[in-house]
Amino acid sequence: MPKIKIKQIRSPIGRNKIQKKILISLGLNKINREKVVESSPSILGMIDKVKHLIFYEKL
Repeated sequence: MPKIKIKQIRSPIGRNKIQKKILISLGLNKINREKVVESSPSILGMIDKVKHLIFYEKL
């Protein structure tokens, strides 16, 4: 499966609870944390909901 590199660039302070939980489930909870995850429909859906808080690129 293709992989995606995700980096958190903004803080979740002031966002709703769902967006905070999505960041934690992606493995991000502090600014400048990076994770490499496999691309799947569920991961892409989570990325779409918090795309204003993260930077991502396909590897």
